[in-house]
Amino acid sequence: MMQQSKFPKYIFDWFGGLVLLIGYIIGSVIVGFVGVAGKFIFRLDFMQKPWFLMLSNAIVFCLVIAAFDFLIVRPKTGKKLNFNFSPTNFYTYLLIFPMMLGMMFIGEFFTAQIPTTGPFFGDYYEFFENLMSGLTDDPVLMVITAVIMAPIFEEIIFRGIIQKGLMNKGVEPWKAILFSSLLFGLIHGNPWQFVGATLLGGVLGLVYYKTKSLLLPMLLHGFNNLCSTLLVTYTKNESFAQAFKIPEWEILIIGIVLFSLFCYLFMKKNKVHYSDI
Repeated sequence: MMQQSKFPKYIFDWFGGLVLLIGYIIGSVIVGFVGVAGKFIFRLDFMQKPWFLMLSNAIVFCLVIAAFDFLIVRPKTGKKLNFNFSPTNFYTYLLIFPMMLGMMFIGEFFTAQIPTTGPFFGDYYEFFENLMSGLTDDPVLMVITAVIMAPIFEEIIFRGIIQKGLMNKGVEPWKAILFSSLLFGLIHGNPWQFVGATLLGGVLGLVYYKTKSLLLPMLLHGFNNLCSTLLVTYTKNESFAQAFKIPEWEILIIGIVLFSLFCYLFMKKNKVHYSDI
């Protein structure tokens, strides 16, 4: 007798994407209404406060996930949205974190090639820098938002819902990983984060596909954001090259070596394969 899976076998298609979008819009409207109400009724500008941004992100992400759960998963599978968060053996962690670091180095090199000056990029980059500087006013809230909350919510949506839902539909794994990674890059809303987020999304998707555990991409995502937070906090930029005082091309070489070696070991030597049961 086959053991019935406790995880719902939902699919992700255009309607699922529409549901996620509707959840995002409703969440954004609620957050905007609270912000406007605070400004005009209580004379408090909530929207400029880091804690409000943190709570706003949590509200929007929760509504996006809840919309998919109640409108897609439960009606079509009879089960609530649920994921595998199983830990793995220590050997796997020794492979995936250096692999992730290597891709972070590679992503930094290509991001550094995008202009930050000029008639378009200059103004856009200045706006982006001002936005990021506002998020770093409170280091504690920044860590909570970027290192804890974002990895949990974003991995549930992009790997757990979108990538897994596409593979459940029969989409080839590499296509599902690529699609979810590109979407992950696009939602960051600027060309400098798009490159790195897309590349890192590929690693996160690969790890999730191989292990079937959402815990691992969450930890890797948190590791990436923690490194970025530390770089921004202590060096005022997100550059490993500037922090280590070495050229960007050396960072690229180190990144290629790290990623290639540990990706090979992870793909060929690592025998960890979870099943969704």
